[in-house]
Amino acid sequence: MRFNDKVVMVTGGAAGIGRVTAEAFAREGARLAICDVNPEAGEAAARALGPAASFEQVDVASEEAVAAWAERVVARYSRIDVLVNNAGITRDALLLRLKASDWDVVMAINLKGAFLCTKAVVRHMAQQRAGRIVNVASVVGVAVKISQANYVASKAGLIGFTKTVAREFAGRGITVNAVAPGFIETQMTAVLSDKIKQAFLAQIPLGRAGTPQDVADAILFLASDQAAYLTGQVLHVSGGMYM
Repeated sequence: MRFNDKVVMVTGGAAGIGRVTAEAFAREGARLAICDVNPEAGEAAARALGPAASFEQVDVASEEAVAAWAERVVARYSRIDVLVNNAGITRDALLLRLKASDWDVVMAINLKGAFLCTKAVVRHMAQQRAGRIVNVASVVGVAVKISQANYVASKAGLIGFTKTVAREFAGRGITVNAVAPGFIETQMTAVLSDKIKQAFLAQIPLGRAGTPQDVADAILFLASDQAAYLTGQVLHVSGGMYM
């Protein structure tokens, strides 16, 4: 029970990597505060997590909504121990076909959202002089892919953001790290054609796609006391796709 009575916030916690991560924390005794834009899925996830969990519909790109959510979490649980910035979306297109609106919304959720959530939470962690922040980046943040200029830019930016905040708050007992998933079996990748899936699998030395649990295990490690001497790091969960 590495997280017994720890208060853990997870964005995008209603499905996929976010929900599996929340479930993994709950199994180890954590009290969960999850948010998502999907109220039905979010409420279902919170019920499954048990009475120590709460859900709120939050747009992570809204400074006011994020700040209010963080304050309500502190009011309910009295502290915040872990933040997992998981919320993310894709709007893929070749550059000449990429709409400015699709660039903006991907940057708003994937990068600005992590900034706003971190800003809202880190002040409480600084007062505690303890905290863990784990950002969910992507292998494409360091190994780019065509048709994803907006997504790649957001994840590369998130890696840079991770390292900057890690250095800024190390003296306050706060560690900030990132996981960089590769090809993971989620709703986001389920819509890809078999041809594209096979092309991805051909790039993975371990010969299989990853699972949300693979990513959740890495997140829990970085949030645990076992990773107390790690900060500003990017842990690649890609089956060797990036090495």
